[in-house]
Amino acid sequence: MSIKNQKEKTKNWFESLRDQICVSFEGIENDLTGVNSELNPGSFKKTKWYRDDDPSKGGGTMAIMKGRVFEKVGVNISTVYGEFSPEFAKQMPGADKDPRFWASGISLVAHMHNPKIPAVHMNTRHIVTTKNWFGGGADLNAALPNDLDTKDFKTALKNCCDRHNDSYYERYKKWCDEYFYIPHRNCARGEGGVFYDQLNSGSWDADFSFTQDIGRSFNDIYPSLVRRHMNKKWTEEEREKLLYYRGLYAEFNLVYDRGTAFGLKTGGNVDAILMSLPPHAKWK
Repeated sequence: MSIKNQKEKTKNWFESLRDQICVSFEGIENDLTGVNSELNPGSFKKTKWYRDDDPSKGGGTMAIMKGRVFEKVGVNISTVYGEFSPEFAKQMPGADKDPRFWASGISLVAHMHNPKIPAVHMNTRHIVTTKNWFGGGADLNAALPNDLDTKDFKTALKNCCDRHNDSYYERYKKWCDEYFYIPHRNCARGEGGVFYDQLNSGSWDADFSFTQDIGRSFNDIYPSLVRRHMNKKWTEEEREKLLYYRGLYAEFNLVYDRGTAFGLKTGGNVDAILMSLPPHAKWK
């Protein structure tokens, strides 16, 4: 398969996954019977953007929903291309001698009204320089950790990894735990999951298949966790814990997250890049 066809195939997949997730999440909004059920269900609002406001450099679509279950959720896709800055090119595999790049991916972050429902992050991407690779993952971020939720989420990701390579889960679980860590707080951002980057096993088809499976597995397990808790009541104390937890989440994304840095240094849409930040948070 030509590189051109590979690019088109991955771009189309990320768009398709976005659509599948949006349908799933809007279904949850429609099915709420608990707190906030008197409100109208939310729906995704889509906004297109172009890199550096130039259609010739690619762009993406923000899909944001502010609803009665999802306080704020973004499911964004982008496909951008051009040249890295000389400084940033030194940090990217295969770009030190040729700064041209192509990158496509999906990025999702969900913040919930109900503190009993864990927040979540998922993204997968394909990047092409003189080299090409896949990356991504998914991780759970609960203000009020629930052992069963954590177990079910991680089991779904383990099963996904095991379908492709027996070594993937332990390797990518460890990578996730190490990556999503807040050094200045000396604590993990959340309960973890899997994280992988620069995946090029020598079989593009196998790596793409794994990346697709991460997306499908996420869309199978996370909505079930939301439905498990979405009709439960919560207390003001639990809501306060959620708001303080969100402060930690925001600190990581602004200080350490590579995706944030990549987007800002490649002319991405600032609102799309920072959609991961919660709508409300507190600090002590």
